[in-house]
Amino acid sequence: MSGIYQPAGNLLGKVRRLAARAGVRRPIDVAINEPIVSFTFDDFPRSAALIGAPMLERRGWRGTFYTAMGFLGTTTHLGDMMQRADIEALHARGHEIACHTYAHLDASHCEPDVFADDCERNCAELMEMGILRPRTSFAFPYGEASPAIKRALQPRYGALRGVRHGINRKGDDLNLLKAVALDGGKAGLDKALRAIHEVKSEPGWLIFYGHDVRENPSEWGCTPEFLATICAEVDAQDLPVLTVGETLSMLSDEPARIPA
Repeated sequence: MSGIYQPAGNLLGKVRRLAARAGVRRPIDVAINEPIVSFTFDDFPRSAALIGAPMLERRGWRGTFYTAMGFLGTTTHLGDMMQRADIEALHARGHEIACHTYAHLDASHCEPDVFADDCERNCAELMEMGILRPRTSFAFPYGEASPAIKRALQPRYGALRGVRHGINRKGDDLNLLKAVALDGGKAGLDKALRAIHEVKSEPGWLIFYGHDVRENPSEWGCTPEFLATICAEVDAQDLPVLTVGETLSMLSDEPARIPA
C-alpha cells in the first residue's frame, strides 16, 4: 500500500489532470452567499473515526467519511483501517458515509465501466450494512479523475470530489469539487488556516479532506492537535459546518442559504 497517494508527476499526468478539470463539468449554478465548511476523511483509517469524529461531535458537527470497503479490517501505512462497527457507529451518530470505490482504484488508469462497477460493489456492501444513501457523494482516490469516468459517475452521485486545492463557489465543478488538505505539518496547517479566513471573507464551500488522525501521522494525515486547531478556528470564525450531503441538498434550492 505504500505510496498509493503519490499522483503521477510527469507531463502525461499533468495533461490528464487538466483534461479531467476541463471535461464533463457540472457547474454549481447558485451563488454561495454565506460560508460553508465540510470535514471529510478518505478511505478511512480507524483513527479518523475514533479520534477525528469525536472532535467534530464535541462542537455539534458531523463529517463525511469516504469509505473504500476493500480496506475493511486491514492495516495500511495510514494505520488500522475502519471496522464494520466503526462505520455503523458513525452512521448511527449522524455522520455521512459516502463512496470511495471498493478497491481504491486510480481513475486515470482505469476503464470507466470497471471503475463504475467497483463503485457499485462498494455501495452495495454499504447498503447491506444499512447505509441507505452511500451514493450522495463520491471522492476520487488519489484525487485522479478523467472525463470518461466523470461522465460515468455523474448520474450516480450528487457530487464528485477531488483534491485540487481551493474553495468552491458558483461556476465550480460538482463533478470535481476542490478541497483543502488536512496534512503537511506546520506548512499544511498554515495553509488550512488561511483557507478558513478566505472563506470567511469571500464566501464559498470549503471542504477539508484528511486521512489518519494520530500522534505520528502518515504523510497524508495529521495530528490530533492539528485537527483541534482547525476546529477551534472554524468555531472562532463562527462558520457553519455541514456534511457534503447536507450542503448538496441546500445547493439544490435557490438561493443557497445557511439554515438559522
